[in-house]
Amino acid sequence: MDKQQKIRRQIKAIYKLLVIAFALFVVIGVFMVYAIYNHETLLSTKTSSVTEYAIIDSEEDLDKIENGIHVRTGLVDAAGLMEVVNNCTNCHSAQLVTQNRMDKESWLATIRWMQETQNLWDLGKNEEIIIDYLVTNYPPRKKGRRATLTDIDWYELEE
Repeated sequence: MDKQQKIRRQIKAIYKLLVIAFALFVVIGVFMVYAIYNHETLLSTKTSSVTEYAIIDSEEDLDKIENGIHVRTGLVDAAGLMEVVNNCTNCHSAQLVTQNRMDKESWLATIRWMQETQNLWDLGKNEEIIIDYLVTNYPPRKKGRRATLTDIDWYELEE
């Protein structure tokens, strides 16, 4: 009888494993069905780095200005705005423009680089308008670090 009891114990252990595996399969199946039908709620986690964009209902809303900001791009409403929108946002987002705050020479160098390497067209008379807009509305910010030390009188440490 000892042999029969061992076999029964083994069968019970296998039966328990099968029941656990089936329960796990059912739980995973229910989750999969839920995920299929409610995928929007599962994927709607918002993080601080996500930018929400306004829904534009008509052609009129494309160039809407609210509180001095061009709604579609987030650029400041000022002279030269539409030249920047028409020439800069065709290839990249307006955020790329606003995060790269530069002086006149740096903007000009960037435009030349884009023309030489990125197939940017000749801006013609719009170039000066665009650069003036960018320098006026997105000038360089003060850097948080100290300036590089220059003209330092170094000395040898004595041992």
